[in-house]
Amino acid sequence: MTDIIMDCDPGIDDAVALSIALNNAHLNVKLVTTVAGNVSVDKTTKNALNIINFFGKAKTVRVAAGAKQPLIKAFEDAARIHGSSGIGGYQFTHPSLVPPLKVNAVQALYNEIMQSSNPITLVATGSYTNVALLLSEYPEVAKKLTRIIAMGGSLSSGNMTSVAEFNCFTDPHAAEIMYQSGVPIVMVGLDITNKALLTHATLQTIAHLNSTGKMLYDIISADGDQNNQGVAMHDVNTIFYLLHPEFIHTQAFWIDVQTTGPANGATVGDIRGAYHNGKTNAEVCTDIDVQAFNNWFINEVKQMPF
Repeated sequence: MTDIIMDCDPGIDDAVALSIALNNAHLNVKLVTTVAGNVSVDKTTKNALNIINFFGKAKTVRVAAGAKQPLIKAFEDAARIHGSSGIGGYQFTHPSLVPPLKVNAVQALYNEIMQSSNPITLVATGSYTNVALLLSEYPEVAKKLTRIIAMGGSLSSGNMTSVAEFNCFTDPHAAEIMYQSGVPIVMVGLDITNKALLTHATLQTIAHLNSTGKMLYDIISADGDQNNQGVAMHDVNTIFYLLHPEFIHTQAFWIDVQTTGPANGATVGDIRGAYHNGKTNAEVCTDIDVQAFNNWFINEVKQMPF
């Protein structure tokens, strides 16, 4: 079993990734921290609490609310994709009554990581503001983290500008701090997440599997990031990589993050090894078995407890 912490901004695809992580027998979710991103942090926190409560784990998996805005850049949400609540399309009939932790996300992250007797993998699926604040305020945690599996970035094209992906665009200064931290990073970016669409056939299948499948179907169907081929579940790819790296091709690069001008938020890979003396700071996901991703997703939902 792998101990993980999820730092996220639910958000449709975050909610789906969290649902799988909470119910997979090989993953132990130690803590969930939230950040402003897809919607405001009060909404992402509420959504995380409701997802956890849906699976009856509100008393065992705690949530800590984090940054309300990026380090420097003005905050821009993605409500146009996720709806004003963040997970439009589904109404939780029994919302969580368990409040978030009294400490903020950075303190909760520090406490959990430093007190853990087991290695921790940090799965970051929102903007990296909490992660950057943690690594800046408590640099000693870098040696306690096995790695960061971070959804975000792109070697090819963006979804906020022609070069910038949303999470990196939202807080590029935080992304820069994370990539310069020395923590091993797996970059799960648009290079694979735009390929690994959940097909409409997959969605129809899960809708009839169980009550969880129906909930996920309703949430995913409201996602604005879809086309005739299917729906992009960007953040779910982090959990797929964590559990099945054999279906994803990676290549080591040094990643620099642009923090100014029209290329703000762009992740630039040193593909020739020309600018950092051949050093690398990330394993970048470059290709994925899309059919394996869909098959795995169906199987994960099928094994949900209800």
